[in-house]
Amino acid sequence: MNKLFLSPSLVTRFRFLLFAFIAASALLSATLVQALPSGMIPSPPKISAASYILMDAQSGEVLAEKNADERLPPASLTKMMTSYVVTNEMAAGNIARDDLVTVSEKAWRMKGSLMFIEVGEKVSVEDLLKGVIIVSGNDASVALAEYVAGSEGAFTQIMNGTAKALGMNNSAFKNSSGWPVEGHYSSARDFAILSKHIIYDHPEYYPLYDQKEFQYGVDKRTGKPMNPQPNRNSLLWSNPGVDGLKTGHTDAAGYCLAASAEKDGRRLIAVVMGTAGERARAAETQKLLTYGFRFFENVDVHRAGVALENLRVWKGQVNQVPVGLLEDLVVTVPRGTGKEVKASVVVNGNLEAPVLEGEVVGSVVVKVGDEEIARQNLVALEPVAEGGFLKWFWDSLVQFFSGLFS
Repeated sequence: MNKLFLSPSLVTRFRFLLFAFIAASALLSATLVQALPSGMIPSPPKISAASYILMDAQSGEVLAEKNADERLPPASLTKMMTSYVVTNEMAAGNIARDDLVTVSEKAWRMKGSLMFIEVGEKVSVEDLLKGVIIVSGNDASVALAEYVAGSEGAFTQIMNGTAKALGMNNSAFKNSSGWPVEGHYSSARDFAILSKHIIYDHPEYYPLYDQKEFQYGVDKRTGKPMNPQPNRNSLLWSNPGVDGLKTGHTDAAGYCLAASAEKDGRRLIAVVMGTAGERARAAETQKLLTYGFRFFENVDVHRAGVALENLRVWKGQVNQVPVGLLEDLVVTVPRGTGKEVKASVVVNGNLEAPVLEGEVVGSVVVKVGDEEIARQNLVALEPVAEGGFLKWFWDSLVQFFSGLFS
């Protein structure tokens, strides 16, 4: 039998050629990705989840979704609403972070994930909030609900009223922890909406969602502090841009995750519900975040409160009023098309005094080419009071003759 014999020099050359081929292939692939035509983006990645959504936090633009409005059991994602209601109460001055809460027997008897508070113990609101957000304590959720509203049942009414006010149209909360019960549901889109409010409404509390562990209590057997409990959001370790928000799991809900990440000044929110496991929820969420950062960009069209132009006001004490936006206008577009974004002002006819501050007087319309991609109300940035009789008479006369000749 003849055998093929390769000399060491030939083997070396073969290896060199093989490595060169692999390197060239990798370089070619990278070049193809970088050379993707402007505005051309691939379809979203395949996500193994019952439902999901990817949203740009600043513009609110949905970049990818599947069954985003399907009503599903949310498990401990519920605690996002619990923590949001609590921070609302703190911001309103109704409760304070150093208030002491007496732990009830109901809170102490909760099962599942726990902060390990004891019945009759006095715990600060701040520590309980950390127990809800960082270690997903069912006991901490009930304790806070009872402190805020007197009972968990009354607290869920606040949760549902808040959900309605935020436009969470596919949510109904029956408890503060996400413990499985019939009629307790929400959706991926609703949790994306809630995530945005958590991030921007009370930014002073948002860093709690980024904490990787929380230590509370003393081991009664040893008298030593309890070991810190880790945050179950594994993306906090694997992705440096991720800084929140919350995990959830029950048999009915599967594994859920609401995550937010910031990169190069942009922030994305991704929510997955009904994945197969802890690793799966992290991996599927990471796919969405990678897709959103890679293939889209944001354009700051106009800032809130900055005058875009001055409009003519008839029959007022002054002849002009500055107009602008109440909220920043940011649009999300396929990467490479940002320079094609154009904005124009559309005015709702003649403007007559009195004009109220914040009164809608037109629109700012944003287009890419001929396609409208966003529209926001144009408002008066200052009030204009009615002028006297002579001003009214003169402006009426000018308007009359202007109408004749136009």
